[in-house]
Amino acid sequence: MNHSAPFRLVSALLLLCLPGVGGAQTTQTKPAPTKPRARALGITFGGQTGPLNAITDVPGVVVGHTTLISGDGKLTEGKGPVRTGVTAVLPRGRERVAEPVFAATYALNGNGEMTGTIWLNESGLLSGPVMLTNTNSVGVVRDAVVAWGVKRQLAWELSLSVVAETYDGILNDINGFHVKQEHALRALDEARGGPVPEGNVGGGTGMICHGFKGGIGTASRKLPEALGGYTLGVLVQCNYGSRRLFSVEGAPVGEEIRDLQACYTGSEAPSSPLIHGMRPCSQSASLTTSTLPEGLGSIIVLVATDAPLLPHQLARIARRVPLAIGKMGGLGEDSSGDIFLAFSTQPTRPPAGSPVARVSSLDNEHLNPLFEATVQATQEAILNAMLAAETQTGADGVRVFALPHERLLRALRKYGRQ
Repeated sequence: MNHSAPFRLVSALLLLCLPGVGGAQTTQTKPAPTKPRARALGITFGGQTGPLNAITDVPGVVVGHTTLISGDGKLTEGKGPVRTGVTAVLPRGRERVAEPVFAATYALNGNGEMTGTIWLNESGLLSGPVMLTNTNSVGVVRDAVVAWGVKRQLAWELSLSVVAETYDGILNDINGFHVKQEHALRALDEARGGPVPEGNVGGGTGMICHGFKGGIGTASRKLPEALGGYTLGVLVQCNYGSRRLFSVEGAPVGEEIRDLQACYTGSEAPSSPLIHGMRPCSQSASLTTSTLPEGLGSIIVLVATDAPLLPHQLARIARRVPLAIGKMGGLGEDSSGDIFLAFSTQPTRPPAGSPVARVSSLDNEHLNPLFEATVQATQEAILNAMLAAETQTGADGVRVFALPHERLLRALRKYGRQ
């Protein structure tokens, strides 16, 4: 969520990521994504990206995924189908995992969970990784991080670990508790720098975004040297929003692509009360009204930067994330957990033998470019998640369609956005 036969490895990973193919498997940070990202389609949201256009452009940040895909057909609690996983983001990599970074969080709407944030916001410091998974797996992933710390004599430093969730119970046997400690440990151990796989991977495997298939997405911005030359990266687990309000650079894409609504492939309607009334796929070709509850789901956004920011300034960064979500058509709906975490990788520890840390703070009057970068990169990360995601068929044969690239471009051209 090793190089002797790269072609076969790439083929195997792509095959395993297809709906209903293979069993539990791990997706590493390489190879690079093969589907066109927003930039390749001419959608920029403004600003200059880092070389990878990913959160890993921020020096030291690494990302790992464990992706779990197995089973097809009727939901049998405890057996599957399974469409879930774990994503690990380590602000300083594994070697410096216990060295804290300045951090802060903000919740647009709090119908969700991100553990460890009481102490994070009290102290202004984040120690250890940030983990992303599904709603029912927060506990086991949190326990895995603590166990991982114990093995490294870091039990104290990682005891209040940060784990965030979004709900994948439409496509995944979420009550089957298929994420185990070993899956979280694998994501941690295999976290790498470099390109970050997006879409149906890691914690984003079974997620739905604006009525299309969602998941993990990332993007970055590099400020000009005249504005400090800082890098800011964003990673999202995208599982929020309605089709009706979905917008890209001001174009009402959701209104232009009203078909491709979620449906089910089997002979029996899905058992979940959340999608009562969903139509079979055989009848869905002309269906243009949503078959998913509007506003159901959540979005987790992580913002990383090497700019010298203090916790109160990072809180201001986190509070700019909702501007991007609003531009994409999100409302912070009642049933959505919209929770954001921002951190700075500047050094925080005092020199040996001293209780005094000497840290830097960017003048508040120079924060505006970082605010803009946050809004730009968050929008692009959301769209990258949707562009990378593949159509997926999961529990009870529920099928959620990928965002069609050509129709997206057609909508943008229609409204003069490309």
